[in-house]
Amino acid sequence: MTEATPAAHAAPAAPAARSLASELLNPHDLPLALYSVAELRAIEADAMAGLPPHTLMARAGHAAARFLREQIAHDNAAAATATVWVAAGHGNNGGDALVLAAELQRAGIAVEVCMPVEVKPDDARWALAEARAAGVAITAAPPASFERYGWLVDGMFGIGLARPLEGIFASLAHSLSQRARQGRVLALDVPSGLDSDTGNAVGAGAAVRATHTVTFIGAKPGLFMASGRDLAGIVTLAPIDVEHVTSAARTAVQLNAPALFARFLPARDFSTNKGSFGSLAVVGGDTGMCGAPILAARAALHTGAGKIHVALLGAGAPPYDPPHPELMLHPVDDLPLDKMDALAIGCGMGNRERASQVLNDVLALDVPKLLDADALNLLAVDASLAARVAARGAQGDPCVLTPHPLEAARLLGCDAPAVQRDRLAAARALTARFASVIVLKGTGTVIAAPDGRFAVNPTGNAALATGGTGDVLGGIIGALLAQRLPPYEAALAGVYLHGLAADTLTAQGDGPAGLTAGELAPMVRKLLNRMFYSG
Repeated sequence: MTEATPAAHAAPAAPAARSLASELLNPHDLPLALYSVAELRAIEADAMAGLPPHTLMARAGHAAARFLREQIAHDNAAAATATVWVAAGHGNNGGDALVLAAELQRAGIAVEVCMPVEVKPDDARWALAEARAAGVAITAAPPASFERYGWLVDGMFGIGLARPLEGIFASLAHSLSQRARQGRVLALDVPSGLDSDTGNAVGAGAAVRATHTVTFIGAKPGLFMASGRDLAGIVTLAPIDVEHVTSAARTAVQLNAPALFARFLPARDFSTNKGSFGSLAVVGGDTGMCGAPILAARAALHTGAGKIHVALLGAGAPPYDPPHPELMLHPVDDLPLDKMDALAIGCGMGNRERASQVLNDVLALDVPKLLDADALNLLAVDASLAARVAARGAQGDPCVLTPHPLEAARLLGCDAPAVQRDRLAAARALTARFASVIVLKGTGTVIAAPDGRFAVNPTGNAALATGGTGDVLGGIIGALLAQRLPPYEAALAGVYLHGLAADTLTAQGDGPAGLTAGELAPMVRKLLNRMFYSG
């Protein structure tokens, strides 16, 4: 919970547990709202105004204790009887940890608390009294070794941390992170040291690497992007009976999920034909670089577009694609691009004057467009091309731009670290500059629309850190545009399926090391049919 100022009053009795106080939600496939620290502070203030003192802290501690009890119940005999060790900070996050410890102690689970600095806020002081009354062992110093403990709990700092961890707390963060490599570490609300808005370590300092996180009230964007995905581990949401937070009404940012795009996918009726699912042209492939657009085109084929063309700029391209002769390869001047239902532009396009001219020509066409790779680099160096993209978006015809952080930096005139410091802000700046749907690729890909909608994608893993996976994503989104999905929903669906394909292949043992970009497309096809067309 928020490291807030002390409560104005305190009560000696523990609040009664509510029926939903320990509800635990798996974020998988849920379009959860993702709340900033400022939004969470407002929600907490609203909720606390109508509740008895200590209620939210009691609910948070109960929810975390329930999570641990359920996990311990499934452990083997040795692990189930091992002591739980809890690190408690001096703010409200420490109070949550003390409630958890008291409840475990009362449930007969051995627990020890390390509290280097005694808690200060009134709510946390109440929690400390509860822990002492329950007989919890509390010390100021950590043990020399964590070997004899089962679960370790990080309850040092929550979302209110404004400066890097230091001193004993930085040391504990390091020790917990080391233990996470061979044991189990539960973080309460967020891993201590993590900026829950950005997914980066606060002040580039230390942060706890947990195996599991139980986050309270609402989900946070930083748990799903940048370093946050590695630091948070498996995330569980405990709404703690603040019902309205499952709605996106108070935030523009959501967790990407099928519910956001499924209804836009075309029906596959018996009476349909290839024309029902659109024609896509993948435009790119300067001399010696035809592999990238062909890779994108293969992905589009597996994503269900009716007809796939490859419009090549360079010389020396093959006359057809032997593994997929369904693809139609053309010199770019021989293909009527204005007759296509969508265009995916930029894969292997190069940066010669010819590429700039082709991009200038296609921007004039009244066809949905995705711009990737070299097309983005051309926008970054040619203000007139960038202005044309922005003008089309302002007229209600937004392109889809799919930059990785370095490409985004070029488009914004900054460097990649600046983009990564606040990915939501960078995506917001790109939508404003280009009036386009932005797919800012990376851990926790951000999808942003000019109308203010934002999503953070939860799928994907290190298997995607290999050449060509961006081309595959461009082909997938291009195919969905050809099937007449609106640009934002096409981007949501493409990013989600692309990442889920990597997750599924990794679960099968085909990743994360050594997975090739070309392996993604057949899995995207399988997922698309299994999830949306199997009924």
